[in-house]
Parts: sequence; structure tokens; C-alpha cells
Amino acid sequence: MRESCDVELVAVTKRFGETTAVDAIALKIPKASYCCLLGPSGCGKTTTLRMIAGHEDVTEGDILIDGQNITRDSPSLRGTAMMFQNYALFPHLNCLENVAFSLRVKGVAKAERYAQARKFLELVEMGSYEKRRPSELSGGQQQRVALARALVTRPKVLLLDEPLSALDPFLRVRMREELKHFQRELGITFIHVTHSQEEALALGDQVVVMGDGVIRQSGSPRQVFERPASSFVARFIGGHNIVTRDGRSFAMRADDMKIAPAEGDHRLAGKAKAVEYQGTSVRIVVAGQDERDYIVQIPDRSFYASPIAVGDPLDIGWSSADEHELIRDEPGESGALAP
Repeated sequence: MRESCDVELVAVTKRFGETTAVDAIALKIPKASYCCLLGPSGCGKTTTLRMIAGHEDVTEGDILIDGQNITRDSPSLRGTAMMFQNYALFPHLNCLENVAFSLRVKGVAKAERYAQARKFLELVEMGSYEKRRPSELSGGQQQRVALARALVTRPKVLLLDEPLSALDPFLRVRMREELKHFQRELGITFIHVTHSQEEALALGDQVVVMGDGVIRQSGSPRQVFERPASSFVARFIGGHNIVTRDGRSFAMRADDMKIAPAEGDHRLAGKAKAVEYQGTSVRIVVAGQDERDYIVQIPDRSFYASPIAVGDPLDIGWSSADEHELIRDEPGESGALAP
């Protein structure tokens, strides 16, 4: 028996004419979890979200929510709510009216729908702004109102389409913390589309990496980062170096690479190509003698104890114990993203 509020995709395919946008994907999303669909533009993640919402028809396959097949149901009958990238607030309505609008469509009496709308505005700390219109709000405040409007219908599953992309970096971090807090507090499933690796790793209980319309890997953030399934995943997630040896492909975390190693199984001469200070660490791009670029991430204190400048010759090295073997990429995939 399936747990309530599970989302399951069974061989789901979406074609637009001769183009296959999503190709027979299978996915199970556990109850009350935060799932991030991650991938480059055109990978099929937004199309997948829209099929779950009912805003795109499924060409083949089935979508189940809470154990029920909702593939052909209208959006209003699926138990889902969607929060759009541009928030889609009505400019002529104030915050209270925006949040109450979906309840109005459902025929909820005015007093009741306003009471519910106020409750959810308070939940997102926007209760004192109920009389303001969207044009009088900041981007972060608009997002809070959009979130309240999505939640007021009490969905089983909340669908979020790049909800943080329009925010500045500081607010983006703050709002992702709040999204995670709301998801845990409400105990419902969130499915969040993003192209940001950092966002997916920070938010997701489950990270689903997509590419070319298929799922490349699904797992916990730590599993996906530490044990990428293929060079496509390793390159897109970032923070890895990829080497090929004896016809096999391996990934090594950039922070496992060593400068001037005293010991190690693999050693390579090179030259510093770029040096980037990143606060607690320094990212060094090394042009190796094998004509490959390698990324080395070292603590800032280690760097400033022995600074490196662009053009400096240096040796790098790593241990075989830190290598993770990758499956072979499909034809044409390995060149899709630069390391």
C-alpha cells in the first residue's frame, strides 16, 4: 500500500510534435519530502512539473498522487498547487484578495475565504501588508504572498517553478531557508524546479538530476554530490574533476585534490591558470601537463600561508581512494557541459 501524498511517475513521456521533451521517466517522491528537479535549460524539468500540475498533457505514461491515477484529471482535481516563477499575482488586487482568490473560485463564502487568507498571510509573515498591492511590495514580499496563495487551498503537493530565480543572492538564501521551514512545518510534499546546484543541494531531501529529457540520477543531496553516476552529473553538479584512465572514467572532488602533495597515488605537473578567492576557500584552476584543466579547492588559510599566483608552476595530486568511478556517458553527452 502506498503512503499518502506520494507522487509517482510511471514511464512518463511528453512529445511536442517530433521532439521528445521528456522520455519515459520513472520517479517516486516520498511523502512529505522536498524534491528538487535539477538540470540545465531544456532538460525537461519544467515540462515534468507542468505535467504533474496538469498544465501539459502526458503523451504516454501515468502520474499518481496519493496512490490515485490523476494523469487525465483537470488541474483543480489533482490536489496540487503551483507557484510560478513570476509569482503571477493579480496587480489590481491587494494581498488579501490575491490569496483569497482561489477560494473565491471554489465558491467559499467571503468571510471564510478572507479568514483563511489572513491565516496564511500571517504564516508567511505578511499579515500587516494585506491592503497592499503587488506593485507596493519587494520581490521577496511578492514571493511570500504567492506562497500563501498556493498554500491556502491546502494542497497535497506544492509545485514550485524556479521560485527563487528573480531574487538577489542574499534574499535567495533567506527565502530558501524559509521554504524548507514551511515544508517541514506543513508536512506536505514540495517539488521544486531549479537550475541551481547550490539551491538543490541546500533544499532537497531528494535531488533528481535531469538531462536530455531523462533522469540521470536521483538520490539524496549527499549521494548525488559525493557519488555522481556519470560525468554528466559530475560536471553539472560541479566541484569535481574527471579523468579517464585505462578506458574508465573517474571523478574526484576538488577539495580532495592536493597542492604539492607529499604523498599520493597520482601526481601531475601544471601551472596555475586562475585563482579565485571565495571567502572560506580558494578555487585554483590548474592547467595540467596533460592539457586538461583541474580544479583544486583549498582552505583560505592554507592558501595565504603559501600564496599562489596565476602562472606559477605547481604540482597537484590525489589518492585513488578519493576517486569515484563513473558509468559511461551516452553518446554526445560528455561534451554537453564543460568541467
